[in-house]
Amino acid sequence: MLFQEKIKLLLASQEVCLYVVTEEEDRFIKTIQNILKNHERSISIYFWDFIEGYHNNPNYTSQESRNPLGALEFIEKQKNKQIKFFILKDYHVFLNDISIIRKVKNLIQCLRESNSYIIILAPEIQIPRLLKEIINVVEFPLPNYEEIRAELQRLFDILHLDSTFYIDNLCLACKGFSIDRIRKSISKFVFSNKSLESIISIITEEKKELICQTDVLDLYTIQDQWEDIGGLDNLKLWLSKRAFSFSNQAFNYGLPAPKGVLLVGVQGTGKSLSAKAISKQWQLPLLKLDIGKVFASLVGESEERMREVIRLAEQLEPCVLWVDEIDKAFTKILVNTDSGTTNRVLSSFLTWLSEKKSHVFVVATANNILALPTELLRKGRFDEIFFLDLPTLKERYSIFTIHLKKVRPLTWQSYDITRLSRKTLNFSGAEIKQLIVEAMYNAFYEKRDFTTEDIVYVIEESIPLAFTDQDTIVSLQNWAKTGKVRLAS
Repeated sequence: MLFQEKIKLLLASQEVCLYVVTEEEDRFIKTIQNILKNHERSISIYFWDFIEGYHNNPNYTSQESRNPLGALEFIEKQKNKQIKFFILKDYHVFLNDISIIRKVKNLIQCLRESNSYIIILAPEIQIPRLLKEIINVVEFPLPNYEEIRAELQRLFDILHLDSTFYIDNLCLACKGFSIDRIRKSISKFVFSNKSLESIISIITEEKKELICQTDVLDLYTIQDQWEDIGGLDNLKLWLSKRAFSFSNQAFNYGLPAPKGVLLVGVQGTGKSLSAKAISKQWQLPLLKLDIGKVFASLVGESEERMREVIRLAEQLEPCVLWVDEIDKAFTKILVNTDSGTTNRVLSSFLTWLSEKKSHVFVVATANNILALPTELLRKGRFDEIFFLDLPTLKERYSIFTIHLKKVRPLTWQSYDITRLSRKTLNFSGAEIKQLIVEAMYNAFYEKRDFTTEDIVYVIEESIPLAFTDQDTIVSLQNWAKTGKVRLAS
């Protein structure tokens, strides 16, 4: 539901005390004024903050300054039947005072009788338990695509710049920014004396700093592409068919936005690399969620962090959300050792996965699917589950070719890749890469270029994970053969 419609519905249902979560006070005030200006009756709006008191009406200038309880008493005195809105800025910091709590509770009936409404503006939710049944929380969303486009066009008109070829990309780059932050980014560009093409890199850096402040999400700059991954043809084809699923053409076609994919299988087979390549191939920002950092020591903080992750990901849509090694956080717990925190966080995440309408494509990776809770694997959470097995002979040939081309772009054909591929049965892609690196170290130590024989020597000296953790890998491979999951290769 649109914010404007939500506000109108709450007011029509006589919800007289609203708590609006936002850091954009000015933009919210303009929005609420636009909502109310078309009302059939005249409406008075009063603004209060701790320093200036009531300051929109000359008759009440500085009244109840530095007096939060007096601000409520002032509202109580307005007995006329005209519709009145009292917008109290940063008032959440006073809500834990028992006198404020009692006064708010006493005011409710008075507000209804006098057609008065209180709106508390706050950057975060801090509502005492005694007021939770009285105060309705509404989150004021960040500017949408149309609002961002209008603001950028206004700024470029002022600067006399032609943004025709950049405006669409700029709008996507600015998703998740407030109007004030967009203006600051444009200001940085103006004073940097750089070309218009550089503005997107400036915005990307600012967005990275903003996301890093959460201490849970990271914004990745991606270089990996499909060509850097050997094999996984079934997975690549499935993802290629969905490459433009977040476009306007897909929306007009009636396609629902894809939810995400769960990649499971043996370590080192390209699960993380695939997540990065999806972002690069689809030209979408990649957010990595450190699921371990979601869990905090304070009661309720873990759930709040998960909600913050979801909120931020949806603000930055369309994007790819990469949840690495999800099996390390959510497992089939037989004994509840954390007072149910893990279950509550998992429940929030699963509910969002099932019900989300936002253009956030979730890529979750897991090494041991057998340890994951059953409800995470249920249809509707992810569009598909793929199993990434140890590479076949053909895939090992591709992997050797990819890595040798990177380190020896002019002489890679001189290596006997067929021989190397045959000798690396049960080696993962990551292990093959490390074989080449180790051979390079050995040859560099002897002050010469590395050869096929150097790699063969390292192969013969190495023991792959398939042997050291044979039981786990065999059980995963047997499970994949049951047909409960799609094979990536």
